[in-house]
This record gives sequence, structure tokens and C-alpha cells, in this order.
Amino acid sequence: MQKLVSQFELQSGYQVSTSYASSGKLFAQITHGAPFDIFLSADALRPRRLENLGLVVPNQRFTYAIGKLVLWAPGAHSPEEALQQLRQGDFSYLSMANPKIAPYGAAAMEVMTRFGLSQRFLKRTVRGENVAQAYQFVHSGNAQLGFVASAQIVAAGDSLKGAIWRVPKDYYTPIAQQAVWLKRAAGHPAASAFVDYLRSDSAKQIIIAAGYDGLSAPTVSSQESLNRHD
Repeated sequence: MQKLVSQFELQSGYQVSTSYASSGKLFAQITHGAPFDIFLSADALRPRRLENLGLVVPNQRFTYAIGKLVLWAPGAHSPEEALQQLRQGDFSYLSMANPKIAPYGAAAMEVMTRFGLSQRFLKRTVRGENVAQAYQFVHSGNAQLGFVASAQIVAAGDSLKGAIWRVPKDYYTPIAQQAVWLKRAAGHPAASAFVDYLRSDSAKQIIIAAGYDGLSAPTVSSQESLNRHD
């Protein structure tokens, strides 16, 4: 998001103010009148709900990225070892985002259910409000394993310790991250310009480089929202 905002501000001359939280929390804030102009969700569900509530500009909901789930094991030496730690319960705590409010958490729970582990390790699962917090639990050492976003692994770069198991895409419902233009900002040139920018090839290149899957057609989800700053 920081790279997208920097490039957009450079190209357009507008300034952008961002607010970060779980998709569920931002959805609740918007329905209670929070002054956001564009909502980038980490799923498709919340943007669809806002559309059904009549709070967004019609026919503007689109997918800007497809999130990818990974299992991070700082103490493992290979992806196979990371997966083995999960399946054998070789950990004190497993971290994931809250599946009730965060798409990456819901995806992680699908994987756990697939392996028959969702109830077995329930008491040893710590849940962050969002995938950023889930990552921090592992990074701090409070959890020995964690389901996090591929984008976070890309951002960590060479400083990342351990091993990553990239969860097969057919193990969980695709994390289609969608965006909507809120009706309160309808017609505002800055909001319109940012929506157009998110659909541009230059924005897609940044999104793919950040660890997300690219898209063949316009459509949206993330844990960010955009707030206009004039």
C-alpha cells in the first residue's frame, strides 16, 4: 500500500491518508459512518455487503489482488518440515488471524479443517485481529508456527528466519481482495483518480511484486482503507 500510495501521489498530485485494520473492523466502521472514501478489503464479502446496503458507488466493485496463504515456521529448515510441525503438533502455539473477521484467518481454518486439526489444536491457537498481528505473534516468538500472507514474507525478504510452506491454492477459498468506492465520495476527483490508478498496469505490477496473484480482469480485498486528505 505504501508503494501504491507513493506512486499515485507522485503521478496525480493528490495526497492519500490510509487507515489499517481487519476487513471486518473497517466494514463495521464504515456502516457506522466512518469518513472513508475507498475501502480496500482483504475479501469480497464485505465490499459485497456494502454494495447491498447501498453505501457504495454502483458498478465500481472490483478485485485488485488475490491473496496467498503460507505457513511460516521460523524453526524449520524446509517447507516439508514446516508442514510436519503443523500436522504433528510440534509447537506450543499456532498463530492465525481471527477467522470470524479476517479472510486470511478463514482460509487458515479451512486448511486446519482439511487436515482434521481445527479442534485438536484449538487451545494452542492464538488469533490476531488481522493477518498483520498473526505475523507479529510468530515474529516475536510467542508462536512457533503461523498462517500468514505471502505478501508479508516477500516484505520480510532476506531477514526472514526458518521455512515457508506455500499452501496449495485448492486448499482454501480464493482470497479475492476487493475494493469499493464509497458513495459519500461519489464524484470526488481524488477518489475517482485513485480507483482508476488501482486498475492500471503500473499498480498491478506493484501488487504482483508484493506477493499477490495478478488478475486477468478487473474485480477486490485487503486490510486497508483509503481516506481522502485534501
